[in-house]
Amino acid sequence: MRLSQFWIAVTDEFGPALGRALVHDLVLGDLGDLTAEQALAKGLDIRGTWLALCRATDVPEARRHGVGQREPKARG
Repeated sequence: MRLSQFWIAVTDEFGPALGRALVHDLVLGDLGDLTAEQALAKGLDIRGTWLALCRATDVPEARRHGVGQREPKARG
């Protein structure tokens, strides 16, 4: 996932204002108590940051692939 795709997914899922607020303010335990903004600034994995944000905000798994990303292959 590229940073531009991260922001498209955030905006699509949460809207522009709430999305930016969540990325800036929501502390994510999965990322060592960093916000998504801090995690990205530290160079943490973009997709991992997106998934941590999804888990923290209860985004259904079916929508966690994010806009612009291929849906994951079914495991089976």
